[in-house]
Amino acid sequence: MFPAGASASSNLNSLMARHSKIIAVFGSSHPRPGEPDYEDARLLGSEFAARGFSVCTGGYGGVMEAALRGAKESGGHTVAITATFFRRESNSWAAEQRVVETWQERLFELIRISDGYIVCKGGTGTMAELAVVWEMMNKQVMPGKPLAVLGDFWAPVIERICEAEQAVDLRRGKAIGQLVRVVSTPAEAAELFARTLAGQDTERSRKNPKR
Repeated sequence: MFPAGASASSNLNSLMARHSKIIAVFGSSHPRPGEPDYEDARLLGSEFAARGFSVCTGGYGGVMEAALRGAKESGGHTVAITATFFRRESNSWAAEQRVVETWQERLFELIRISDGYIVCKGGTGTMAELAVVWEMMNKQVMPGKPLAVLGDFWAPVIERICEAEQAVDLRRGKAIGQLVRVVSTPAEAAELFARTLAGQDTERSRKNPKR
């Protein structure tokens, strides 16, 4: 399922043992402090931390920095997955960091360790991240995890994909669309993930009661 070399390091294994839920935040590396997209991502990190989630990003600037900053400022745990391919250091808001070699390994490690995914405004890199997570869930090559996009930036893309799929198979197209939620605010996103992941835990407990 995942590329060779993307296995977790010991510190991330310990992270996963200590922190039950990790949310990956994807988005552009361009926004700067004070700009709307940066401040939205900062608030997003804060909202997730306030609900007990750890926040994980690709570790560089823009949305990645802002989400980790917001989480760290609110007392949450923060994780960065970086790649030597980019020849850049992680931002200073990551409490833990994992370094891999390629951007592909970086993406799949972010996907692997996370329990949910939120996609902010971004360019081709962010579009690739959204597409890979969406397709992996569509093809059922990983367990169902919550996936959402923040704001209406990606909504037209999602709508067009669903329209194309529904033209071939109406039921299939609708099912694909249900894999991605569009949320308007950081608080709405955090509440959605809290409800969804709590519901999944409840369902697992029901199916696998302790003896």
